[in-house]
Amino acid sequence: MGKYLAKIGLEMHCEVSETKTKVFSPARNSYSDIPNSNVSPIDMAFPGTLPMVNKEAVKMALMASMILKCSQPEYFYFERKNYYYPDLPKGYQTTQETKPIPSGIYGEVEFECNDEIKKVRVNNLHLEEDAASLDHYYATSNIDYNRAGVPLLELVTEPDLHSAEEAVAFLEHMRSVYQYAGISEADSKKGQIRCDVNISLMDASLDEFDPNNWGTRVEIKNINSFGGVRDAINYEIKRQTEILDKGEEVIQETRRWDEESGTTIFMRSKVDAIDYKYFVEPNIPKFKVTKEFLESIRASITELAMERKKKYIEKYGLSNYDAKILVKEKDVSDYFEECINLGMDAKTAANWVTVQIVAYLNKYEISIKDFYLKPEYLNQIISELDKKTISSKQAKEIFFKSLEEEKMPKTYITKDNAQISDINTLTEIIDKVLSSNEMQINEYKSGKTNLFDYFVGQVMKETRGKANPSMVKDILKEKLDN
Repeated sequence: MGKYLAKIGLEMHCEVSETKTKVFSPARNSYSDIPNSNVSPIDMAFPGTLPMVNKEAVKMALMASMILKCSQPEYFYFERKNYYYPDLPKGYQTTQETKPIPSGIYGEVEFECNDEIKKVRVNNLHLEEDAASLDHYYATSNIDYNRAGVPLLELVTEPDLHSAEEAVAFLEHMRSVYQYAGISEADSKKGQIRCDVNISLMDASLDEFDPNNWGTRVEIKNINSFGGVRDAINYEIKRQTEILDKGEEVIQETRRWDEESGTTIFMRSKVDAIDYKYFVEPNIPKFKVTKEFLESIRASITELAMERKKKYIEKYGLSNYDAKILVKEKDVSDYFEECINLGMDAKTAANWVTVQIVAYLNKYEISIKDFYLKPEYLNQIISELDKKTISSKQAKEIFFKSLEEEKMPKTYITKDNAQISDINTLTEIIDKVLSSNEMQINEYKSGKTNLFDYFVGQVMKETRGKANPSMVKDILKEKLDN
C-alpha cells in the first residue's frame, strides 16, 4: 500500500428504459434521434398540468432496491428539488430526498474485480425524473426535451472503493444488474448512464472507516462513459497526491472531466450543503407500498449475471474466464442459454460463442441481436460436427460463409463437402498413399518421426481436405509403427 489511500464514492444515474411512458407523464419513454419528438405538456410544466406516477417505474425502483439488499419504504414520497438550469423546464426536479427507497438501512452490493469479491455499501437509491439535454454547437446551445421526465434511478454509494479499476468493475456490475433485471438497457451511447465521482485521499496508516480521516472530498460531475470514469479517477488521484506531497491542502470543489485534455477542470467551489429548498411535491400524495405489491416484485426478479456465472461453472463445468465472458453482456448470455436449450454441449457452445462469435461482434461492432447466425443455425453446424460429417476446419468455413451470404449453414453441408469418416474408405486411401511413399516410410522407421505430418498432409491432399484428421492420424500411426 502506498502513502495515501483513495476513498471513492459514486453517484450512478441510470435511466429506466423499460417503461412505455415517462415517470410523470404519458409521453413515450423511448430513445429518438429526432429532438423534441417525445414531449408532453406535463414535461414542460405548462399551467394546469398535473403529474401522474408511472407504477411500472416505481416497481423497477423497488426491484432494484431488493437486488441491492436495501429496505423498502412503507410509503412512497416525492419532493421538489428547486434550482434553475436551462435544461430543467419546471424550474425544479421531482425527486426523493428525505424519504429515498432504502428506508433507514444500508444496502450492499457484491461485485467482482480481478477475481476477488468486493463489497460496497449503498447510501441510498431513489427514483426521479431526468432533465432535458443540451446540444452545444459553435454559436448556440439547443435544448432537446426528449429526455425530460424520463424515469431515472440514482444510486449513491459510500466511499468504499479504492481505485479506478474497482470503480469501473462496480459500474459494469451495476449495468449488468439493470440489464438482467429488465430495468434498463443501460446503454451509455444513448446517454442512459451517467456518473458523478467523489474522491478524497487519506493517510493510508489511519483507520479508513473513521470519516474524520477521509481527507477533503472533490466531486467530478457528469462523466458519460466508464472509460471516462477510469481516466478521471486516475488523473484526480495523481493531482491530489501532488498537492498533498507539497504540503498543501486539497480544496473542496466540483470539477468536470475534459476528455480532450485528459484532465479535470474546476467548475465551482463546493460547500458541505447546498440549499436546494426541498419540499414535498403537493400534486403527488404519498402512497402506501403494500406487502402484496412487494412480494409480486420480488417473485419477478430474474436470474442475474453472478447467478448465471456460478451456474455455468458449477453445472456446466466452464472455466471462470469463459463464464465471465458469457455473462458480461446479457444478450450474449441469453444467446448461450438458447444454445443449451437446443441441446448443444455446453462447453462446445461456450467455445463457439466466446471465441468465434464474440470476436465477430467486436470486429464488426454489432450487437448479438443483429447477428445473423441465430442459435438454431449454429446448432446446424455443431450437430454435423458432432456427427463427424464435417471437420472443424469445414465448420469454421461454413460459419463465415453463412454469415457472409446470410444463408442457413445447412445450405453448405452436402455430400460433396462431407467429411470422410468411414474407416474402410480412409484405410484404402491411406494404403494408396503409403504405397507411393516407400522411401519416406523407411526414413520414418529409421528415426525421422517428423515425417508423420508429411503422411497426414498427403492423405488430406488426396481427399481434398475431407478426411477426418483424427482418424487419419490413428490409422497412420497403427500402420507406420507396426
